[in-house]
Amino acid sequence: MSHTILLPRFLEVGKNAREKIPYILKSLGCNKPLIITDQMMVKLGYIADIQKILKSENIEADFFDQTIPEPTSSSIEAGVQFIQAHQYDSIIAVGGGSPIDSAKAIGILGRYGGKIRDYKFPRQVNEQGLPIIAVPTTAGTGSEATKFTIITDDESNEKMLCVGAGFMPIAAIVDYELTLSLPARTTADTGIDALTHAIEAYTSKKANLYSDTQALEAMRLIGPNLKKVYFDPNDEVAREALMLGATLAGVAFNNASVALVHGMSRPIGAFFHVPHGLSNAMLLPMIIEYSIPAEPEKYADCAKAMGAAQQNDSVESANAKLIEALKDINISLQVPTLEAFGADKQYFDEVVNTMAEQALASGSPSNNPRLPTKQEIVKLYQQLWC
Repeated sequence: MSHTILLPRFLEVGKNAREKIPYILKSLGCNKPLIITDQMMVKLGYIADIQKILKSENIEADFFDQTIPEPTSSSIEAGVQFIQAHQYDSIIAVGGGSPIDSAKAIGILGRYGGKIRDYKFPRQVNEQGLPIIAVPTTAGTGSEATKFTIITDDESNEKMLCVGAGFMPIAAIVDYELTLSLPARTTADTGIDALTHAIEAYTSKKANLYSDTQALEAMRLIGPNLKKVYFDPNDEVAREALMLGATLAGVAFNNASVALVHGMSRPIGAFFHVPHGLSNAMLLPMIIEYSIPAEPEKYADCAKAMGAAQQNDSVESANAKLIEALKDINISLQVPTLEAFGADKQYFDEVVNTMAEQALASGSPSNNPRLPTKQEIVKLYQQLWC
């Protein structure tokens, strides 16, 4: 059986990789890019730096900085109107997962029109939108190397998963220098997000030899370095390893898909405005413990790749160490409970059945080694309050 592997056309990795952006644009025949970002990237000087790099090669670039965390259908529409009004021929997406996800949606809608809900899963969006050069400034989402984008529908509060080759960036610029200014909380949340991508890709029912190779290497890079970077943000060796690990995890889940953690995470973000990586972190130890009985050998591999278990540990011992390690990561990186985050228990009880329905509708839980019912998902959600 063969597997279709989808990757960016260009993958530029390492310190100062961003200096290659103008050459990639020229190779694509593009000369009027729009930088899509957020206001923090502007304040940090990253956008001015990229504009300077572009100008050195006689390329002028405007920027749109109105993307928001956890992008919505209305925030996307503002970007679509901006890009259509000025007829840009390409997009440079700079920031974490939210600006890159926003740019993916804007690139499709800017060319083909409609509403983002028209493009949600199970539709496969293979039409090519405006070419995107993705420049991540976090080591976590892997969005620079995936065919996915997630946008919240303002009307239904649903976090919509949109899928297809049309959302894959043409180029990914993996420059770890852009992560050196990250706050500790963002480093933690995005790092756990990347680890979740790798574990879920490796244990997914859609996993294959190629995705397994990427996922295991991602875990080897992320596992030993996540806490190092959290406690010493200037450790460039660890930063570089974590950044590459996040991209490889993105490549892995792009070609194997994610599973139950992500399926349940999206409604938490939509209803309680919990950042995506943080909601993954809240769920990860519990969902892995629930799932281990269905694929104990593969989860043991995860423990060993992360460095949580020794190569000669038994499967049972390795899996116990995996759960212990994931819980320790959450404690060390100060991941709050849903209650500590500020979620309202009464509102949670009112919407938990809808959350479970949305989780199942996303399709991700069907990739999990252990397939949950709606009732089981409700019970798992309720364990967040225990």
